[in-house]
Amino acid sequence: MKKPEVLVVGAGIAGPALAHWLSRNGYRPTVVEQARQLRSGGSAIVVKGPAIPVAERMGVLPQLRGLATRNRSLTLLDPAGRRILQLPGASGGAPAVEVTRADLSEVLHRSARDEAEFLFDDTVTALDQDGGGVDVTFRRSAPRRFDLVVGADGMHSAVRSLVFGPERQFASDLGLYGATVPLEPDAIEDPSELTMLTAPNRMLVVHPSRTTPLAIFTFRAARPAPHDRKNTALHKQIVAEAYADVRWRAPELVAAYLEHPAPFFDPLTTVRMPSWSRGRVVLVGDAAAATALLGDGSSMAMAGAHALAEELAAHPGEHARAFAAYESRLRREVGPRQRRVGPLSRLLVPRTRQGLAVRNAVARAVGRTNRIASREPVNR
Repeated sequence: MKKPEVLVVGAGIAGPALAHWLSRNGYRPTVVEQARQLRSGGSAIVVKGPAIPVAERMGVLPQLRGLATRNRSLTLLDPAGRRILQLPGASGGAPAVEVTRADLSEVLHRSARDEAEFLFDDTVTALDQDGGGVDVTFRRSAPRRFDLVVGADGMHSAVRSLVFGPERQFASDLGLYGATVPLEPDAIEDPSELTMLTAPNRMLVVHPSRTTPLAIFTFRAARPAPHDRKNTALHKQIVAEAYADVRWRAPELVAAYLEHPAPFFDPLTTVRMPSWSRGRVVLVGDAAAATALLGDGSSMAMAGAHALAEELAAHPGEHARAFAAYESRLRREVGPRQRRVGPLSRLLVPRTRQGLAVRNAVARAVGRTNRIASREPVNR
């Protein structure tokens, strides 16, 4: 019997994770990725919550633990760069692991590459579906027909735009922007310490990552930036203006951002959709329900990929029922996270000095709670 063929658009996190599970559940997955290779970059993400059992079942959790970043503590600084407090990182036994996004992507790709077809340097340009399948037009490859199509192509999903409508219908900006730039290894003194400075409307983080430290800028701009992701010169200007009066290492880190040929810049956005599927096309990960700031994107992508493949296996030949069951499961995870993102954005990047004082008081309370918990015996 011919295996159903599924096109997965995007080879970041959700894409290869889904390909892994589809191939083990009787499907033939093809993954298309517009980049020429797996995306590099040292941005750190935390695999946690529902993604941990998924990683265990995939057999990749030991690899991820071996690739964990070196971050062991968080130091908070005031607007002048003076230390406020230091918080310990998660204990070694915590059910979470922080890795770089590139490392996670590579591990997931290795888990799927022997069973799935991967097409790099290509993307979809048209999707025409009927009752029996989806005719797909690619930018480079010859047209093909698939039984199902999955958009796993992130916040700015091409599949979502082609099938559901333009991004502006579903994306809500938080009024914050995120920008990152890699640093030289000698840019940090302590490779186990993450340092965070917060001033009104601005946060600046130096993250040790694993091999390449990062400067992370999170801020409210004095003037809204146009949603032109290719206007690097404008992005650099906006970052420089936002941090012009910030002390500590801000001038040095802004200079690194300005000198880099292609630093990252994007509005921090949430994606909310009334439905994640239409006909034989379904969305997973950030394409369906992006949630900025919580650090859950990659974990929810892994959990969503597993849930989608599991429901397809549970409802063979009934993709509509499978899509509905998958969406019902994941919305229970995503909904509370999306409701928290607004208050969290105001707590992490306060607008005023009074807001900073509240944030720091919360951090101190969390630090005291963690220290007390760490001294308590495991068996009570």
